[in-house]
Amino acid sequence: MTKMTTAELRGYQQICGKDGAMVAIACDQRGGMRTLLASDPDEQAKITNDMLGDTKADITRYLASAASCVLLDPLCAVPRIVDEGVLNRDTALLIGLDASGFDLSPEGYRLSRLVPGIDARRVRSLGGTGGKIMVYLRADKPEANEHNIAILRQCIADFGQEDLLLVVEFLTYQLDGESPEDYAAKTPWLVEEGTRISLECGAKVLKLPYPGTPQACANISKMAGEVPWAVLSAGVNHATFLGQVEIAMQNGASGVIAGRSLWKDCISLDRDIQRERLKTIAVPRLREIQAVIGHYRQKAAA
Repeated sequence: MTKMTTAELRGYQQICGKDGAMVAIACDQRGGMRTLLASDPDEQAKITNDMLGDTKADITRYLASAASCVLLDPLCAVPRIVDEGVLNRDTALLIGLDASGFDLSPEGYRLSRLVPGIDARRVRSLGGTGGKIMVYLRADKPEANEHNIAILRQCIADFGQEDLLLVVEFLTYQLDGESPEDYAAKTPWLVEEGTRISLECGAKVLKLPYPGTPQACANISKMAGEVPWAVLSAGVNHATFLGQVEIAMQNGASGVIAGRSLWKDCISLDRDIQRERLKTIAVPRLREIQAVIGHYRQKAAA
């Protein structure tokens, strides 16, 4: 496995809490956040990047300030959240490189995209502790992954040249014509093999979908070795995610990078309502996750 350099390790330490675990709040979503703020497509179209920036500012101020790190996008959120003093000095900042959505190949495979002009040097100039890249992978379809692996290798090389931390994320997806049952049965293997692909490309920190079983979590931890991995929430309900976090931590995970499970029912175009929900609903959820992570970190240290 590729080990972190001194500079990358320092960045990794900063995105972790005092117990050494990753607890990052993800709010780099754009299209997905619009659908949560308004159900009608016409109303969604009226939600500007500045309006999304307001929501991300509230998530940062009221929720991420209670975590060790926040993941934001470079279109709606930064540099304003830094320049306006919203970001707590003790909260690290990851900046997402991936554009919202995806293109489709003629065969129906998802082709990942990057935000134009955002590379490692730009992430550094925006005040980022590091970057995050997400690509789509279907490990059982090598032809589906060529474009996305090329993006992954490009970003890893760029951040390596700048000696800046990069968190690598991938998502699997259901193919057209594939039944939900068949896809669910393949998911543990798809996540394990997607992890293998990411490691072979040189990933040094991973953000992964919950792979579905305790054994799959253990397999990933064994495969990753010294490469830390955080589990993402994928928008499942809080109780479900809490159980996933517990299983992941029991089997070698290094923390969470979580978004919608914490705040999806807390955000609102009415900022007074939004702030109140973030304080009274989202933060207590975060504290529950931190308690689970803290428990297993203590057990590992004992």
